[in-house]
Amino acid sequence: MLRTQALQGTSITRWPVRPLAVLALCLAGPAHALVLGVTEGVTYRATDGQIEEKFAPIAEALSKSLRQPVTIKVMSSYKVAREALGTQAVDVVFLHPAHLAFEATKGGAYKAVAWTAGYTDYKVSLLCKDAQPISNWKAVAGKTLVTPDADSITAVLTRAMLREKGVSDSELKLSTTRYQDAVPFYVQNGFAAYGATASTGVVKAWQAEGGKTCAESRGVPIKQWLASSKLDAATTAQVRDALLELSANDAGRRALAASGYSGFVPASAETERTLTAWLGY
Repeated sequence: MLRTQALQGTSITRWPVRPLAVLALCLAGPAHALVLGVTEGVTYRATDGQIEEKFAPIAEALSKSLRQPVTIKVMSSYKVAREALGTQAVDVVFLHPAHLAFEATKGGAYKAVAWTAGYTDYKVSLLCKDAQPISNWKAVAGKTLVTPDADSITAVLTRAMLREKGVSDSELKLSTTRYQDAVPFYVQNGFAAYGATASTGVVKAWQAEGGKTCAESRGVPIKQWLASSKLDAATTAQVRDALLELSANDAGRRALAASGYSGFVPASAETERTLTAWLGY
């Protein structure tokens, strides 16, 4: 499988690159291999292999457009992702968590080139048993709030929303759970007064059972595409154009099908600046 994909200009590897993949890249020809880093989030139940399969057709489409090999490095933890971004070890990046993307772009090491359609307004909802929205945010002091992983974008959004409302983390009893779909359990069974989730599926299921939502955060674009500042302007433009054009033709739509995404849209520098400041980066 690796040999066939290398001949097509794409090899798929995990971090670090395996010896067989290196051989495959050699077979691909003298062109420099572009490295595509992928981080799909910490609250998703997906293996590295499954993530590779999702992005292999997109990597191949980029390879054809750029006329050079593209390798995939799955960065399955935020620690690994931050290290790779900090050293610019990856040339193009698909990042689910917006806060990692904003960290990378604020320092100038990376530039946002596209956002994922349908994921540009990712919001946190606070699940609760109250029938009314929170009107006095100081009244939440001392209560328990459960979020997914503390370094997930959901938790980061929740803390930004609290700051915006004048509530500090120290005023609440914060608790975390690994997956978003576990959040309703804590609220339903009285282990937390509020539960933070940005999953529309979780929110809909909660409301279908009579549950309430009492607050909603600002929306942010998740699943961002970034390009390293080490790339020349022409290559960066090619990457951006190739991503934006995927949904416009049959070959591109076939490449998107494996990912489950409908396409990508231009990034907004103004929105990025505003949200970077709001999130505290």
